[in-house]
Amino acid sequence: MSNADAIPTAIISDVHANAEALKTALRDIEARGIKRIICLGDIIGYGPDPLECVDLVREHCEWSLMGNHDFSVLYEPTNFNPGAEQAAYWTRDQFNAEPDPTLRAARYEFLGQLRVRVVETVPGTGNGTGAEAIPLLAVHGSPRRPINEYIFPDDCMTAPDKVTTIFERVPQVCIVGHTHVPGVFVDEPDFFKPSELTDQTYKFGEEKAIINVGSIGQPRDQDPRACYVVMYPDRAQFVRLEYDVGVTAAKIKSVPQLSGWLGDRLFEGR
Repeated sequence: MSNADAIPTAIISDVHANAEALKTALRDIEARGIKRIICLGDIIGYGPDPLECVDLVREHCEWSLMGNHDFSVLYEPTNFNPGAEQAAYWTRDQFNAEPDPTLRAARYEFLGQLRVRVVETVPGTGNGTGAEAIPLLAVHGSPRRPINEYIFPDDCMTAPDKVTTIFERVPQVCIVGHTHVPGVFVDEPDFFKPSELTDQTYKFGEEKAIINVGSIGQPRDQDPRACYVVMYPDRAQFVRLEYDVGVTAAKIKSVPQLSGWLGDRLFEGR
């Protein structure tokens, strides 16, 4: 086995309290023999299974970042639409309703210790691996505003100065979530959907890249399948997985405090 295939890391993001999708992804990751998982934030918010998803991420992920929905449950939802705001308050109520004080405290402590950004190297590069180190920055939103700035594919055409400014903060490769739209930004600037990449795989080169790993629990690229990325020393591959959307949608609709539209949108990936 080559070094390029030896040390894969699974990168998940934007679970949004969708346990059905998360468990499907975790089973797929295990079946691939991948031992390391990291999470780029928004474990909770919108969905019906916040406690189960936090517990699964605590158990399976080496580390996780702070997303804007995680932040909103710890503090206050800001700049949220009414449905997202109501979901944040309902989610907080679920944390507070946990009857076991030790478990309740452990979950809150986990949320409170979520990191805003992580700087390391692409897995399997540097540190005596034989592969030249490739700097890697991980944030939920953008390198400029890690928790809540969106980088949209259309920005390459409509706001190129914004994209250029963001790329000034990228050491070589950056991984993000937040928009729920998977793909790769390069510093021309340009954006490539996974379907526009050979084998849905981006190979690292000399250009800078921002890789949006997509969303596990609430995709918004008109594809309802859960999405995550497997990163190798020389490339990043997008993975799409079907899961039982109906299970999650039914759970959402069973909770009066959650808008039924949050369940409907899952079927359409929007």
